[in-house]
Amino acid sequence: MKRLAPRIALALACGVLLIFLLFPLYYAVVTSLKSGSEIFQADYWPARLDLGNYVAIWKEQPFARNILNSVVVSVTVVGISLTLGVTAAFALGRVRFAGRSALLYTILAVSMFPQVAVLSGLVEVIRVLGLYNNLGGLIVSYLIFTLPFTVWVLTTFMRDLPVEIEEAAIMDGASPLVLVTRIFLPLLGPALAATGLLAFIAAWNEFLFALTFTLSNEQRTVPVAIALITGASEHELPWGNIMAASVIVTAPLVALVLIFQRRLVAGLTAGAVKG
Repeated sequence: MKRLAPRIALALACGVLLIFLLFPLYYAVVTSLKSGSEIFQADYWPARLDLGNYVAIWKEQPFARNILNSVVVSVTVVGISLTLGVTAAFALGRVRFAGRSALLYTILAVSMFPQVAVLSGLVEVIRVLGLYNNLGGLIVSYLIFTLPFTVWVLTTFMRDLPVEIEEAAIMDGASPLVLVTRIFLPLLGPALAATGLLAFIAAWNEFLFALTFTLSNEQRTVPVAIALITGASEHELPWGNIMAASVIVTAPLVALVLIFQRRLVAGLTAGAVKG
């Protein structure tokens, strides 16, 4: 009985935590299936399933275009972040040069600045580049917070890879490009999955830069599109439409986490235990 008590307590704690984390999403789904005054009733299951909110968000605004914008921006940001992150991690993790640690900590320090602190300067950069109200402006601005994180994490993993593998490849005449693409890249699979997924989630959910650097509804991403959903009057918000849009936007993230669950856990825990 004494051995079962800790397991029961752990199971109860996990159950409570699971309910706490999943209940907001569940209630958003329930609310999205209600209509009219039913939305303001605290029911944990709708009396009838109404898909009118889901139909409305596709008809009343270019929501499909907003989702496509988010997909294009997020995938491009992840691709650029991983490409630059792997090459930078190779230089910072395997090549010895003066000021390497200082450069790595500088990269980390960049990610610590809040977005609003760099917003005014970034507005001028986007204006000079001619990327205002353009998806390219979002891609450039999102790299500010995804690239430092990616470089830092991948550098940590790169340092933990066995030196013997690199030495054997160099003895066989492998160039630095071959080392990165054919030797280290396959070994960094879990780390790439973890950092890529976290970068995708950060770019998918970003709101401040997307609100600042986009003007037309055709260029907006889904977080801004959801925030700007309005009802018949400025004092009346269509909560059903907002909840339906939120569920649609959250579904791809949940699917990605479930698909890459093993690689994500392996990437986040690799190197945590050594012996």
